[in-house]
Amino acid sequence: MTARTDRVDELLRQEIGGLLSRDVKDPRIGFATVTRVETTADLAHARVWVSVIGNPAERTETVRALEHAMPFVRHELGSRLRLRRIPNLHIRLDDTAETGTRVLHLLEELERGNTPETEAPLGETLPTPVIRRHQDGDAEPDEQTDPAAAGPADLILPVPPVNRAARRRRCRGSGAARPTNRTAGSRRPGR
Repeated sequence: MTARTDRVDELLRQEIGGLLSRDVKDPRIGFATVTRVETTADLAHARVWVSVIGNPAERTETVRALEHAMPFVRHELGSRLRLRRIPNLHIRLDDTAETGTRVLHLLEELERGNTPETEAPLGETLPTPVIRRHQDGDAEPDEQTDPAAAGPADLILPVPPVNRAARRRRCRGSGAARPTNRTAGSRRPGR
């Protein structure tokens, strides 16, 4: 991979993700996120890796719907991006989230002292967030840095006030044009 293809991959990932969330109105597409894009060196083909939330049947249906939407997405990319060639887009299911969840479940079973099951659980494979409690052998929690040791009121962080004068000075110094109420050809009265 070169730096150029890395930049093109990231640009395609952002644009395809935006198009899928804003412009593609297919009800079969569930909760899908574009995780990465891998283009070939000649930019003729690109693998679009998507992570889909849901059971296996829902994931399969979402991938089919995404494959069906790729000609539209490719056409939209052609009008939005300044690339010589828009690659053919091929959808691939990214299962790294499910693999990570499986590892978390295995570690949880080992932590409990149970023998982990060898088969992956069926159905939803996303982790359910749980608060990890202090256990023997853990370092003592620091009340200032450990959110589990802090109370709910301690987790709310104050928002600093906006210094509008400093923001205006930064805008003036950056060379950004300040907005005016006048039109381009208008003059002030009396001049």
